[in-house]
Amino acid sequence: MAEIKLSTDELRYMSVFERITGVTAKDCIVDGERIIFVVSGGDMGLAIGRGGENVEKVRNTIGKKVEVVEYSDDVEEFVKNLLRPIAVRNVRVGKSKGKQTIYIEVHSKDKGLAIGKGGRNIKKIKLLVQRHYGIDGVVIE
Repeated sequence: MAEIKLSTDELRYMSVFERITGVTAKDCIVDGERIIFVVSGGDMGLAIGRGGENVEKVRNTIGKKVEVVEYSDDVEEFVKNLLRPIAVRNVRVGKSKGKQTIYIEVHSKDKGLAIGKGGRNIKKIKLLVQRHYGIDGVVIE
């Protein structure tokens, strides 16, 4: 895993997240009007809270949409977590021209959801797999 550098804003958001949820975020990405928090495996339920109350409190406090993703040391499991609730059929990592690309296979009816509006899910996946695994590209099949 590469060293992750966090901005002052990201550190501030992580502090607010931890104070409200009681969970320490492993990573935080500010992506326009949404903030993505990555939490350790097993901490997802506590971070979200009963009926999503913790996420709602964080959202109201910082004034942006909040997403919480569960981290895994296994890149395949992490990608599945990033795309929940979409069913991922297969995840594989390939190498081409010295760069690693992750290929994610989903059911054809779920491709649009996997890509996301304006490619936002692809962008999220690419950012996070680059930061945590050094993988350069993402392809939805």
